[in-house]
Amino acid sequence: MFNPYTIRKDFPLLERKINGKPITYLDSAATSLKPKPVLDAMWKYYTEYSANIHRGIYQLSEEATAAYDQSRKEVAQFIGSRRVEEVIFTRNTTEALNLVASAWGRSNVGGGDSIVSTMLEHHANFVPWQQLAHDKGAIFLALPITKEGKIEQGELNKYITRTTKIFAFSAASNVMGVVCDVPAIVAHVRKLSPSCLVVVDAAQAIPHCPVDVAEWNADFVAFSGHKILGPTGIGVLWGRLEILDQMPPYQFGGDMIKDVRVNETFFAPVPQKFEAGTPDIAQAIGLGAAVSYIKHLGMENVRSHEHKMVSYAFEKLQKMKGLTIFGPKNPNERGSVIAFGLDVAHAHDIAQVLSEDNICIRAGHHCAMPLHTFLGLKATARASVYVYTIKEDIDALIEGLEKVRKIFT
Repeated sequence: MFNPYTIRKDFPLLERKINGKPITYLDSAATSLKPKPVLDAMWKYYTEYSANIHRGIYQLSEEATAAYDQSRKEVAQFIGSRRVEEVIFTRNTTEALNLVASAWGRSNVGGGDSIVSTMLEHHANFVPWQQLAHDKGAIFLALPITKEGKIEQGELNKYITRTTKIFAFSAASNVMGVVCDVPAIVAHVRKLSPSCLVVVDAAQAIPHCPVDVAEWNADFVAFSGHKILGPTGIGVLWGRLEILDQMPPYQFGGDMIKDVRVNETFFAPVPQKFEAGTPDIAQAIGLGAAVSYIKHLGMENVRSHEHKMVSYAFEKLQKMKGLTIFGPKNPNERGSVIAFGLDVAHAHDIAQVLSEDNICIRAGHHCAMPLHTFLGLKATARASVYVYTIKEDIDALIEGLEKVRKIFT
């Protein structure tokens, strides 16, 4: 049975107190906390079989290689990849998206082509495409969204054409909280432009709801380990094997080669072709442990719990004077994120006052400046929930916001 109070015992950080006060962690959209099984898996690697992979024929190296490869299998099964080799380890979502922009984009995009992203995006799924268009003489377009952050078919009809080489969008917004119907959007884009490459930023989706990349039918999907209870420094790019096989390497060096001669190099097959040098072995093992942990909780249970927490927060926040919630007004249409503003205080002031009571939220533009400009906002405050969030955390947030109002009124 899914019990957040029991789950919290697996997270050492939640046991900490600062100045005698407990920590209320409501910033999981920025990075999630790490459970003991993840920390233990990484510690075991460093203390029991710390060796490089794919190089040694001694037992420690073979154990490390097996653990690294097993993590790839865990991730592939978790996201519904039909082929293990379609899972490429990167440093994070940002590097995964840059890999596609560099390795695929620079070989396939030319002058006169268009690249379309949306106003909903994190900079990681906006700037690489903008810069690729600038470098290749292509046209970069930012698809408008509704005031609630939704992508509408009518706008897709206007922006996606036969000249569109890439369409990149988020499965779930890190600001508006909106959850997109990825299969429907992908299917509609393919009708408008069958040869268009479809790229999905799933950093705020895969940690929070069941995902099957095969059912999504996109060409590339990217996400980060540190947002799904795993360590920092590890991310995933899932891509169609037939596309990955045709792409040139992103970086050059050791472990991504098959044969090197003085005047020519033959590259290793996917995924090694895109994992040059010594990888983040411990982090990959930690990600495998994180995936195993959350699979045990059950993604349907994760989604249900987060919905309860967001609904409870909505119920409380909507009663507050002068508070505005951005994004869908229906909690059923949201993920784990609630961005808001308070009429008496700037977002940074809100976060600073809350911090005095160890209430951790995010404040600023959340690496989504075009979105904030589109909404006519300079900054927002953001609370985000996860598997360890309890009603008492929401109550602490509400109490803290009342304190903010008293201070600034």
